[in-house]
Amino acid sequence: MRKIIILSFITLDGVMQAPGGPEEDISNGFKYGGWTAPYFYSADDEAGEFMTKRMRSSDLLLGRKTFEIFADYWPKHVEMWPGIMDVTKYVVSTTLDTSDTDKSDWKNSVLLKSVDDIKKLKDSEGSDLQVHGSGNLAQTLFKHDLADELWLVTFPITLGTGKRLFGEGTIPAAFTLTDSLVISNGVIFANYRRAGEVKTGTVGA
Repeated sequence: MRKIIILSFITLDGVMQAPGGPEEDISNGFKYGGWTAPYFYSADDEAGEFMTKRMRSSDLLLGRKTFEIFADYWPKHVEMWPGIMDVTKYVVSTTLDTSDTDKSDWKNSVLLKSVDDIKKLKDSEGSDLQVHGSGNLAQTLFKHDLADELWLVTFPITLGTGKRLFGEGTIPAAFTLTDSLVISNGVIFANYRRAGEVKTGTVGA
């Protein structure tokens, strides 16, 4: 069985939309695209090492919009992500067809159509599956309890508007912190692993 890992850049109020650039995703009039950039400029070497380990070659599981953004960008910047052209890129979409993935410059792209397709992929042999961006897909994975780990990078900023990682809610679930790092500019890196059901009790009892 393969692990599904959701890696997301988020603000303190949970916004995940367009962290990389102004034109990345302007849907619903979003005007803060590229909100991570000032923090990466001031990030230290330890942060770079932390991220490099997590950007290792691994198959990707993406929603349609993120797939299209990545397919346009990464074939032109392969030196920034070694191995990105070699791993398999799975895109979950009900509007694309196989001709769209076949003609993409982003080689080794495979189309999935349903939650059942995702479950079959998860039950197969292979590397971990990393989910980048893909807010709608993340909601689906949360709803069906298919996310094994969350790798969250939280930035000290609130935006008040924009797509949120948990915008549609999620099931009750417990997680265990497996790795973390706080850097001088206030960015928090935290990795969590699914850890069963939510437990309750009375404080001090």
